Amino acid sequence: MILDNHPFELNSKGHLEIGGVDSINLANKYGTPLYVYDVSIIRENCRSFVDTFKDLGVSAQVAYASKAFSSTAMLQVVKQEGLSLDVVSQGELYTAIQADFPPSKIHMHGNNKSVEELSMAIEYGIGCIVVDNFFEIDLISKLLKKYNKTIDVLIRVTPGIESKTHQYIMTGNEDSKFGFNLHNGQADKAFLQLYNNENIHFKGLHCHIGSQIFEADGFKMATTMLFKKIGEWNKLHDYTPEVLNLGGGFGIRYTKEDTPLPYSSVVKELVAKVKEHASMFDMTIPEIWIEPGRAIAGNAGLTLYTVGSKKDIPGVRSYVSVDGGMTDNLRPALYQAKYEGVLANKAAQPVTDLVSVAGKCCESGDMLIWDLPVPEIGSNDILAVFSTGAYGYSMASHYNRFPNAAVVFVENGQDKLVVRRESFHDVVKNDLSYE
Repeated sequence: MILDNHPFELNSKGHLEIGGVDSINLANKYGTPLYVYDVSIIRENCRSFVDTFKDLGVSAQVAYASKAFSSTAMLQVVKQEGLSLDVVSQGELYTAIQADFPPSKIHMHGNNKSVEELSMAIEYGIGCIVVDNFFEIDLISKLLKKYNKTIDVLIRVTPGIESKTHQYIMTGNEDSKFGFNLHNGQADKAFLQLYNNENIHFKGLHCHIGSQIFEADGFKMATTMLFKKIGEWNKLHDYTPEVLNLGGGFGIRYTKEDTPLPYSSVVKELVAKVKEHASMFDMTIPEIWIEPGRAIAGNAGLTLYTVGSKKDIPGVRSYVSVDGGMTDNLRPALYQAKYEGVLANKAAQPVTDLVSVAGKCCESGDMLIWDLPVPEIGSNDILAVFSTGAYGYSMASHYNRFPNAAVVFVENGQDKLVVRRESFHDVVKNDLSYE
């Protein structure tokens, strides 16, 4: 049994319970695979960031990075908690509109924003666009003149910090598809184009150094690099930023190997570093923005599966297969990500076996967990995989023509369906006949 440091409990039946609801009842009611979120944990994660800034008396925006998990219900919850919102596509912006999210609290990112995306952002009157390249500066300028509007922007810079994370999700180093290089003159050139643009209000800088980061050192180094450049612009152009956006990437616990710091501790260290540099340059402390996504949604969610076939290879391993896999959780195949889980209907029983959990896609790489300790396992047992609240549903696919799973929110002992399970009709609804 593995429940240590996962925010769920066992009930009197020995079943895994989430948000005061028996997970087996949820599996029976809604079917599997099933994403389940404890909304109270989402709220707690939101407040750990927001309340720390408030306690420190610092002006800040905590923007939920909706790429982690975007749905109408999810955005409504983070809106209730007073967060801003980070979107990276027209689809994510449209979802925000459907959730009635305040436009002034929406920030748009992306390394290849289209005319349609930027037009939608400008027409909707969002709070900020994070500019990523020179092509985009030209597009925004033309569109603002067309619509006779102005807009706030930050510029995204790459500070050259290599975070201690998986190489596929390192985004702050110099060789990156994102942002303006801080050291080769690109950021300076972008600054001049934005600072002198009559339709653009240049609010400050943005950086993002990676994901699944467990220490504050990388963020503090990035802050130092940003202030070095800010100091140059202040001396040459008398420029003082209104905003310093230090991005996201705050890590969560997937397995016992992961040791994230409390988010309040990270925020305190960041604020202290920003204050230190603002004082050094005799500047007003800028408003601090951060963009947690995984840190808000990740540990609040789990995925329920039904166990099917079992295959024993003597002297090698025992495989058990479930009714989902890489179509509902791509991270193990894409990032070799590791997870922990438990048999939800036997969560109180002693562990006796070690199994490898396979998905049902026609791919040998479709493995969810390689070595999972479990009680005696059989068909129709319910497996719960922890910490799947981020990048599960949002990266889901129709590979092998599997329909997307449903999403259920639970809070205070009540469950509510917030994303319907797709039908086979949904899978083929855009197909056109050739006959």
